[in-house]
Amino acid sequence: MSLNEQNTPGPSARELPLPNTLFYSIEYPGYVRPTSVPQVVRMLGGQTSINTAFRRTASKNDALLELNLRPDNPFSHPIPGDITATSNIVLKVVKRKRKPGSSSPEGLVGEYTAEAIGVIPKTARFRSMIDYQFQPDMNDPIAKLRKSMAVMDVDGIRAYRIPEADENYTSPRPALQIDPELTGVPQEQSTATSNLRLFPPPLFSRQTIPQNYNYKANPVSVVATSVDEETGEEKKRLINKMRWKGYGPTSIMFTEKEVPKKPPANVEEVRNQYDQGLIKKLEELFEARPIWTRAALLNQFTHAQARDIVNSKVLLPLTCYVFQDGPWRDTMVRFSYDPRIKPEARVYQRLYFRNLNHPMARPSVVTRRQESRYSVTSQSRSAVDREREERSRSHIFDGQTVTTETAAFQLCDITDPMLKGMIEDEESVRDTCNERDGWYSTHALERIKVVLRHKFFSLLDGHVATDEECEKILAQEGVVTATQPSMRKLRPGRHNMAKGALRPEDAAAVRLRAALQKDRASRAS
Repeated sequence: MSLNEQNTPGPSARELPLPNTLFYSIEYPGYVRPTSVPQVVRMLGGQTSINTAFRRTASKNDALLELNLRPDNPFSHPIPGDITATSNIVLKVVKRKRKPGSSSPEGLVGEYTAEAIGVIPKTARFRSMIDYQFQPDMNDPIAKLRKSMAVMDVDGIRAYRIPEADENYTSPRPALQIDPELTGVPQEQSTATSNLRLFPPPLFSRQTIPQNYNYKANPVSVVATSVDEETGEEKKRLINKMRWKGYGPTSIMFTEKEVPKKPPANVEEVRNQYDQGLIKKLEELFEARPIWTRAALLNQFTHAQARDIVNSKVLLPLTCYVFQDGPWRDTMVRFSYDPRIKPEARVYQRLYFRNLNHPMARPSVVTRRQESRYSVTSQSRSAVDREREERSRSHIFDGQTVTTETAAFQLCDITDPMLKGMIEDEESVRDTCNERDGWYSTHALERIKVVLRHKFFSLLDGHVATDEECEKILAQEGVVTATQPSMRKLRPGRHNMAKGALRPEDAAAVRLRAALQKDRASRAS
């Protein structure tokens, strides 16, 4: 055969139009005979349910079929089926057998013809796992009531009576005969079954897709052996050798007697893997000042250095610990330094209150990248330097400028003259440290909070509060009273931090600020 003869295309297949007749297919998970079709339709909920599921405008909830293999049992859980779009063709295949005595070639059994009679745009498939099944005693009054409700048998419903409680929860008749060789229990010992009147819920499991587990052991699990020192018994258990080791500062509660004196062991192991210069500078800062807020400490570094400290997750745990509650909550404290026994540590106490008008949503990553990319090119160098200087002083409150929308200040970082005088007042100091108010008396600390709150929110409103306004607020009756400390046990995380509803003194300060603003507006008009 020549090359030209090989490349010569043969005759093309004849094109036939598809018929417009539509069929719908149901992939029934079982054998179906022509005589059992009515029973299959009944198990699928009847012809009405099938028509609704295959309807062209059927919603997502309607496009479902349920196959109930026990349609007469109201406690049977059906198999869910899904209606999926398909592009199948229905073929009519006819086989013509050879008649005896015909002149057809030897070996020809019969003749087959195929004809397309329609298309299948939708198919019902039952690919989900069936739910667990439970068969209760159908002679129980509740089972009879359920069957009566299913068929709306009024007489059966009215005949229901609450049965008397029977404390015999075992039945002598076996529910299922099991080969004793499989269970290892003699048959005469396994004839008692539960007689508890429990009826199945509408659904046992929401899991409909089988999981491909493959029954393989966890590759990162290893067997660890430990010996009990008292009994000498060896115990084995599986541990995850690739488990993640978290790095975080050691945290303590205010009620704990001892303070940490060194970093955790897992943090100390990786000390040499990080920038020693940053570690040394952090240690020097904690020597100069034993307690810092996070913002105040990071403001002592450049933007790049602060980013390295935050991303490392190790540098801060190497140099400090934190309090979970109390007047120094969420502050970072130098190792071995206990502010609860040092009255001079009162200036490091932290005051925090939220601005409810400040949105908590953070800008997206894309927005922050764009701002950082074009900030230097779109602004002058002096504006950028001014912004960096303001950011480095965001932890300081002077009563004249505001650099943040959330107030979180240590008392030592407040430079406002009026507040500074109240903070340095020696007569306001307690003899012992209190869990809520620290080294200050309740009366003195509440006065500091009211003045700081008023001045801070006044700056947010574009107004510099005067000392006369603050004195007027303090002179108002009922704003601050010298109350005795509460004797109830304070729960960690529920005090010393204004979350949710405002405290009574906060609400009073807000009302006074509103009255002062109204008074200023009336004078201006």
